[in-house]
Amino acid sequence: MRRRRMVRNYDPDRPVPPEVVERLLAHATRAPSAGFAQGWGFLVLVEEADRERFWATTTPEGQGMTGWLTGMRRAPLLVVAHSNRAAYLERYAEPDKGWTDRDPARWPAPYWDIDAGFASMLMLLTAVDEGLGACFFGFPPQQVEGYREAFGVPSDFSPIGAITVGYPAPDHRSPSLKRGHRPPDQVIHYGHWTGRPAI
Repeated sequence: MRRRRMVRNYDPDRPVPPEVVERLLAHATRAPSAGFAQGWGFLVLVEEADRERFWATTTPEGQGMTGWLTGMRRAPLLVVAHSNRAAYLERYAEPDKGWTDRDPARWPAPYWDIDAGFASMLMLLTAVDEGLGACFFGFPPQQVEGYREAFGVPSDFSPIGAITVGYPAPDHRSPSLKRGHRPPDQVIHYGHWTGRPAI
């Protein structure tokens, strides 16, 4: 847990071994999901041409190879995580759940996205265990349709983010880290939001 961080630069000459790719994905599918709906889908891009197509369709015009994208584009593996809301609405209309109206307003939060996020975190942690670096990131909503068309993604699957994976290369620490971790007494509350301080 302490070694996990977002890595934004990779060694382009060291591919991720196929058996490691399989472990990353196997661990992702062990994530918890509401109603065991497992409404996720993963697009795995290992071929250079596919990765280049991903970057071409998801990078806003003018960003190109500047800034943080330079190192990110060196990653030999990309996995795009998707959620499928319909899978959850259908699952919870089954007899053991009984929400036959399939109304998404019944859900206090979009568990389809949360569960795909759980699966993504398991990939990030597995990457650390395998001696790899990884970074979860989103791409702009206006790029989603072009991405769908380029990779044939069905309309009921929504990309929640992508994960670059590879062997880390030297990079700069994110300036955001200067913010530091928020102290526990600001984020952990016992019994009442304004209750006693965290231990």
